[in-house]
Amino acid sequence: MSLAQLFKSIEQNEWVDIPQGWLQGRTIYGGLAAGMMMHKALLTINDPSKQLLNTSVTFVGPVQESKVKLTAEILRQGKSVTTIEVRIWQDNAVQSILLASFGTLRESTIQVSNETAAPDYPPVEQLNVLPKNAIAPQCFQQFELAWAEGNYPCTASKKPDFGGWFRFDPNLHENREMSTADFMTLFDVWPPGVLPMFKTFLPASSLTWQVTFIGSTQYQLHDWFKYKVVTDHAENGYSTEYAHIWDSNNRLIAIYRQTVTVFA
Repeated sequence: MSLAQLFKSIEQNEWVDIPQGWLQGRTIYGGLAAGMMMHKALLTINDPSKQLLNTSVTFVGPVQESKVKLTAEILRQGKSVTTIEVRIWQDNAVQSILLASFGTLRESTIQVSNETAAPDYPPVEQLNVLPKNAIAPQCFQQFELAWAEGNYPCTASKKPDFGGWFRFDPNLHENREMSTADFMTLFDVWPPGVLPMFKTFLPASSLTWQVTFIGSTQYQLHDWFKYKVVTDHAENGYSTEYAHIWDSNNRLIAIYRQTVTVFA
């Protein structure tokens, strides 16, 4: 089942099957869960004039590779902003929750451009796209990543953090216009910023994830994007980090922050 087919199934059915090829340890890839919930939110609001402003995701429990139910509730629908909550249910329990705010663009005299500048990475053609191997989580097969700075995961690095280029793997995903749900699925593919400090392969997973959309989402599924993560703090089995995502023309698309559970 392709990503487009999965989203179509969400439109037509109360219960949907999790497709194969998206496992990340003992759960499905968090980005897929977020993308599914975002698609449910877009269907429920059904208002193209309202763009996603901000969303937060809490990964309550592991989602297995079996049927899930998605429920959505509009918490408030104002003149400009609509706030919605979406949940993934499995085994009679809530496994993931998405809270999102959509708004219509409004005229304003206040304009500030103080965002972080995009890193000057070499073109993708000059970098090595990470090979698909048995060590990486299964879900990584769905994407292409090209490391541009920082150390690789689990290399006992003295410092965290990294950056590079990424996109959906064109061999597995047909090119088409990207949706907000596609972006949510793509954005979570990079591992936590502290992973280069790991001395061996041990678990680390997102607990909470917040994304603020800045720019346009008029892109194609095969387009490349830039990514750079910065870890604020890590201690006592948890880390907090933020990341920026730009398009190939260095236009900022999104800023996200997450709390990560660390088992090293």
